[in-house]
Amino acid sequence: MTEPLLRTHELSRRAGDKLIVDHISLDVYAGDMMAILGKSGAGKSSFLRLINRLDEPTYGTVYLDGQDYRQLSPRELRRRVGMMMQAAYLFPGTVADNVRFGPRQQGIELTAPEIDELLESVGLKGFAGRDVTRLSGGEAQRVSLARSLANRPEVLLLDEPTSALDERAEREVEALLTRVIRDYKLTCMMITHDTAQAARIANRAILIDAGRLVENGTVEEVLHAESVLQ
Repeated sequence: MTEPLLRTHELSRRAGDKLIVDHISLDVYAGDMMAILGKSGAGKSSFLRLINRLDEPTYGTVYLDGQDYRQLSPRELRRRVGMMMQAAYLFPGTVADNVRFGPRQQGIELTAPEIDELLESVGLKGFAGRDVTRLSGGEAQRVSLARSLANRPEVLLLDEPTSALDERAEREVEALLTRVIRDYKLTCMMITHDTAQAARIANRAILIDAGRLVENGTVEEVLHAESVLQ
């Protein structure tokens, strides 16, 4: 049987006397596009942040390609497991400055043609020299995606990447994500509040409630379970 690319083992985080992530064990296989569903406050974002150690687990761990992620430096882990947030959080400067940042931390200097190719892949041809303050919300999210792709991640974590956009930009970025995930053969885990979006782009889904993993299966199975919890 194929081994999972990413495995969470009893992953937990406590805040005060509350377990906000409660012993979640999950296997994610290469090529999965996994939707993470659940009500607001269920622990979805907290769970995702533990996977690349933006927060530290209170208990449990994550295995990346069979290796305990505590054996990796945070920088190496975040190169291999990228994350795209609701807001783009771009650094001051140009689009090119943002795209080259991650590889530069690894001692790799992207060439101008390499940056142009990455930007073209996310629909921003000719944007390398543009200041980030002159970007729309949808354009900023595209730069955030290009910045993640520049690190050549094995896994991409997406925390409601389209929720802050207007409807038109949301559908454009969703279509872009679908194409880029296919073209780059990425393994993804995506939090979404939009069940229709989950049905459109995911092949697997999980449901988190009160910090616990309560359903894991096909998108249809998990959407049914979520409707029961409402």
